[in-house]
Amino acid sequence: IVLIRVPKLLTQEQVSACRKAFDANDWVDGRGTAGPQAATVKRNMQLPDGPATRELGDMVLDALGRSPLFISAAMPLRVLPPMFNKYGEGQFFGSHIDGAIRSAPGGRLRTDLSMTVFLAEPEEYDGGELVVEDHYGAQRAKLPAGDAVLYPASSVHHVTPVTRGYRVASFFWVQSMIRDDGTRRILFDLDQSIQQLTVDLGHEHASVVKLTGIYHNLLRRWAEL
Repeated sequence: IVLIRVPKLLTQEQVSACRKAFDANDWVDGRGTAGPQAATVKRNMQLPDGPATRELGDMVLDALGRSPLFISAAMPLRVLPPMFNKYGEGQFFGSHIDGAIRSAPGGRLRTDLSMTVFLAEPEEYDGGELVVEDHYGAQRAKLPAGDAVLYPASSVHHVTPVTRGYRVASFFWVQSMIRDDGTRRILFDLDQSIQQLTVDLGHEHASVVKLTGIYHNLLRRWAEL
């Protein structure tokens, strides 16, 4: 399992707008949006649905649409409206796997990928690391405010207890055009290589043209729309 970091998804001004909205709104028990298993190990707060949440969510969605790295890594078909959570002292989210299907506007969404956008600086709180587990160990993420991390929703993951301060973040799920994690990773690596070769050789170089064609032919073969 590979965590993909998306640096500076949100600007500092956008992070500040989120923090101001958080201070001006009440929070509710985060277990309300968890499945039966996850609810037993979830101890955090969540910003309830409302105008402020939807406005901030639209801001995050707009940032995703302008991020070539996110689009290359996720190959998004649908994105669940972003939600926002807060962990205070003693709060945590134990090991769990995200539910495979979520209700979404206009129907249901398959959760291929999970994403967390960090909205507090690492020095503002102790603990609160996102830990994603696989057969080879655990990968940890505690990123600067505005940075995001993308990872397979099928992975076992948890958030370690916060022991000081507050950890605030946006979280949501993505249904990808490419269902399989391994296949999606192949396309991501190929696309990143093409982008680097374009910088080095120019977009009209024969190798760049050929590899771009291979990328799109694989996408035609594997994409689900």
